[in-house]
Amino acid sequence: VLLDLGMPDGDGETLLAALRRERGTPVIVISARHSDEPKIRLLDAGADDYLVKPFGLGELLARMRVALRHRGTTVAAAVTHYECDGLVIDIAAHRVDLDGTAVHLTPTEFELLARLVRSAGQVVTHRQLLLDVWGPGFTEHTHYLRVYMAQLRGKLEPDPADPRRLLTEPGVGYRLVEPAA
Repeated sequence: VLLDLGMPDGDGETLLAALRRERGTPVIVISARHSDEPKIRLLDAGADDYLVKPFGLGELLARMRVALRHRGTTVAAAVTHYECDGLVIDIAAHRVDLDGTAVHLTPTEFELLARLVRSAGQVVTHRQLLLDVWGPGFTEHTHYLRVYMAQLRGKLEPDPADPRRLLTEPGVGYRLVEPAA
């Protein structure tokens, strides 16, 4: 749980106490408060970590991995870079290059591709892609995926009708080919 103390509809400390009573889920507190007193109080109350704004995405992901490790959950490092067959995707830099040339993607195309990068080599179900890219209200709208995958293939595949990078797993989902080791 990423718990921002600046919640508009409640108190983060009260929510932390409730989470600790009910679950062993790791909790990382996020706050703009720099003083030591609230940090110490919340860490003593059960927070696994305390992160002061502003912070970088890399630091947040590393702290999440640490919190999960300490709770006995193993987590692989987040994949933020992909390189295979002339295609280079840098999620952190929000950049896609194909054979050395920058490729312009819409925000939705980029989110869909980034989601596939995070699971490169593995099938990601239609439902999971729709949930992660469009949100919970769109999990039945598989036509969105067909349209956006066709657009991505048009920009990233040498022959969009015979894709080599963005593969369809019929009736299941899509897979970005795993980069060569």
